[in-house]
Amino acid sequence: MTPHQAVCHLSDAFKAIMGEKSASSIATPFSRTVIKWVALNAPMKWPHGVKTMPEVDQEIGGTKPLEFVRDRHALEALMEQFAVKEGRELQPHPMFGPMTTPQWQRWGWLHMDHHLRQFGV
Repeated sequence: MTPHQAVCHLSDAFKAIMGEKSASSIATPFSRTVIKWVALNAPMKWPHGVKTMPEVDQEIGGTKPLEFVRDRHALEALMEQFAVKEGRELQPHPMFGPMTTPQWQRWGWLHMDHHLRQFGV
């Protein structure tokens, strides 16, 4: 994943969660409980190389990077929209299922942090 692809991936992820883009579900009882708790609460960084949904994978069905500054501004706008959404207005997470507002906020921060660290930002 390139930095530009990461920007588009993050935008696609926010769009899917806010209902602006579809994403397939792979949620199971185990992922909705144990994996969600570990991902949101364990004091460890998220591992790299975990497969994502095809709809948010820029090499499969995700939004293709076009112009970095425009794509970055679009991500910033989506982050602002996401920040004011309540959990009940969001789609279930493809792996973690329904989440509370604090869980969504934690996921948003961790997902952004994961990809920013990926590129040393």
